[in-house]
Amino acid sequence: MSTRLVRPRDDRWIAGVCSGLARRFGMRPNTMRLLFVLSCLLPGPQVLVYMVLWVLMPDESRYTARA
Repeated sequence: MSTRLVRPRDDRWIAGVCSGLARRFGMRPNTMRLLFVLSCLLPGPQVLVYMVLWVLMPDESRYTARA
């Protein structure tokens, strides 16, 4: 299991951001997704942060192709 912050090719729902964060911090992807959805109930820029991470986090397939 990778500890790098990448969006995995498998176990994606939308872009793989929650799945990548879950892998990085040793959590289950569904737990991270639930935390994200619950955080959207609070005021703040959660969706904007998700979109920024979508752009900034490298895709696992592109990351492994360089190595």
